[in-house]
Amino acid sequence: MMQAASTGSRHVVLTGCSGGGKSTLLAELARRGLATVEEPGRRIVERALRGEDGALPWDDPVGFARCALALAAEDRRRMVEVDGWVFFDRGLIDAAVALEHAAGISASGTLARNERYHRTVFLAPPWPEIFATDEARRHGFSEAVAEYRRLRSACSEFGYEAVILPKAGVAERADFVLTRLG
Repeated sequence: MMQAASTGSRHVVLTGCSGGGKSTLLAELARRGLATVEEPGRRIVERALRGEDGALPWDDPVGFARCALALAAEDRRRMVEVDGWVFFDRGLIDAAVALEHAAGISASGTLARNERYHRTVFLAPPWPEIFATDEARRHGFSEAVAEYRRLRSACSEFGYEAVILPKAGVAERADFVLTRLG
């Protein structure tokens, strides 16, 4: 199990179903002046598609998960000195679960080397009405739902309180998150 520490108490993860509105919610939180960190996986895919370093999840899922772990860990280190809430669009939990799924490497063991996030993790549920594929998201809805189930289970297994985001407008979702955090 990851060790608790003060930084983690203000680092909040938005996770859940791919295409479930996490990035849109993150943008709204940033618009409100809160510190945010974009999804590691999206950044890795964008770099790889430009011909820079990085593994694509559809070509090398293990390499992709390892890249996501490294980038998520760097994101955490980079945000240590930020005061107040810091919202992460995915993070170490997602990358560790992806690595476990792709290579059978224990997510629990991977996460044990890292500081815990805030105890409450917000999960975007499967939402077929807004799900869309694009150049960086090539998998289908059924794969996104399977990933969501793995992440929801992992959050519980790792001792996080998994709070399901409402299927609502972005402002209402942001209000929900901020109210829930107090």
